[in-house]
Amino acid sequence: MARINLLPWRAERRAVRKREFLMMLGMAAVAAVAVFGGVYYWMSARIENQVDRNTFLQEQIKEVEKKLAEIKELDKTRSKLLQRKQVIEQLQANRSQMVHMFDELVRTIPDGVRLTSLKQVGDVLTLEGVAQSNASVATYMRNVEASPWLGHPDLKKTEIKRSAEKRMPYDFAMDVRLRKPAAEEEGSTEGGAAPAAPGAPAAPAAAPAAPAPAAAQPANAAQGAKQ
Repeated sequence: MARINLLPWRAERRAVRKREFLMMLGMAAVAAVAVFGGVYYWMSARIENQVDRNTFLQEQIKEVEKKLAEIKELDKTRSKLLQRKQVIEQLQANRSQMVHMFDELVRTIPDGVRLTSLKQVGDVLTLEGVAQSNASVATYMRNVEASPWLGHPDLKKTEIKRSAEKRMPYDFAMDVRLRKPAAEEEGSTEGGAAPAAPGAPAAPAAAPAAPAPAAAQPANAAQGAKQ
C-alpha cells in the first residue's frame, strides 16, 4: 500500500534553506569585516611606516644641506687661500725684481736726464722726468731697451716746458714693461733659488735712495759745461 506524506515538507525545507542562507550571509559578513579590518590595519601600518621614512629623509636632507653649506664655505676658504698662495708665490718670484729694477734705473739713466716721477701698475712702469734735449731722451730710451730687466720703452710725450728751465727744459714720459732675463726665469722654474733670508726684504726699501747720485751727475756735468 502506498504511503502519502501529508506534512508541509516544502515549508520545512524552505525554512532550512533560509537558515542556511542566513548563516552563510553572517559568515560572509564576518569574513568581510575581518578582511576589511586586516586591510585597514595593513594600510595604517604602511602609512605610518611611510611617514617615519619621510621624517627620516627630511632629517637626512637637512643634514645634507648643512654639509653642503659647510662645503661651500670650505670652497670659499680654499679659493681665498689659493689666491693668497698665488700672491705669495708671485711676490716670492718677484722679490728680487724691485732691486734689479732700481739698479737698472740707476745704470740706464744718462747725463742730462733726471727722473721726477715713477709709477708701477703690474708689469708696466711709467717714468716721468726732465731732460736737456730730445737726444738725451733718445739715449735714455736706447739704454732702457738694452737693459735685461727693462723692456721696450713706449714714449708718451716729450715737450718743452712753458716755464722753461735753462738746464733741462724738456718734459718727457714713457711706459716701460718689466721683464726677466732668460737665466732668471730658468732658475725660478727649476726651483733652484734659495729662500730669502729674514733680513732680505729690507733691500728693496733701501734701493730707491740710489737714483739720487745719478740725478746729481747731470747737474754737475751741466755746471762743468758752463764753466
